[in-house]
Amino acid sequence: MIKPCFQHHAKRFASIALMMLAILLVGCMGDDPPDWHGTDISGVMPKLEFDLIDSQGTRVSGDDYSGQVRMLFFGFTSCPDVCPTALQKLSQAVSGLSTENQEEVLTLFVSVDPQRDTPERLAEYVNFFGDKIIGLTGNASDLRTLTQRYRTTFGHEEPDAEGYYAVTHSGAVYVFDREGNPRLLIRPEDLSAQSIRQDLVGLLEEDY
Repeated sequence: MIKPCFQHHAKRFASIALMMLAILLVGCMGDDPPDWHGTDISGVMPKLEFDLIDSQGTRVSGDDYSGQVRMLFFGFTSCPDVCPTALQKLSQAVSGLSTENQEEVLTLFVSVDPQRDTPERLAEYVNFFGDKIIGLTGNASDLRTLTQRYRTTFGHEEPDAEGYYAVTHSGAVYVFDREGNPRLLIRPEDLSAQSIRQDLVGLLEEDY
């Protein structure tokens, strides 16, 4: 009589153990990080904060655009290749989203050339790439503070005989979630518009 009872309990314990293992496996699978195309920078960069001037000449901060997934990109309107190429790709990535999701994504283009990029010039430039791009700039001190915050820099080269000068800057795009947390670092030259779009969808579908 003892042996059958032992076998009965052993089978029951084995079933329970298998059920618990299945639950643990499902839980672990659910905790796996998304397969991002960009570089995950969660927790290694500070939240989105700035004090700048938009293309309408209004003083704005990062909080003014809260609730949206934001892509932060440093450049200048006279940039011959990197800036227009990157902004065009970001625009393509956003335009491929559903109409509802397009309203939840914003590109923040920060000019690090305030001497030439007036609010009026910025407005004309960013409008060329769509209505989901905001042009921002500020004085040299504000811009240095912001670029240092995100561990990048910029520089103005010596002007040529006609007064033209180039501006060196990073081609990286910082992506922040709806709460302003840094999540991804994207290099548009290395990713397709579709890959960037998939990362944006992943952030938009997160529960907060």
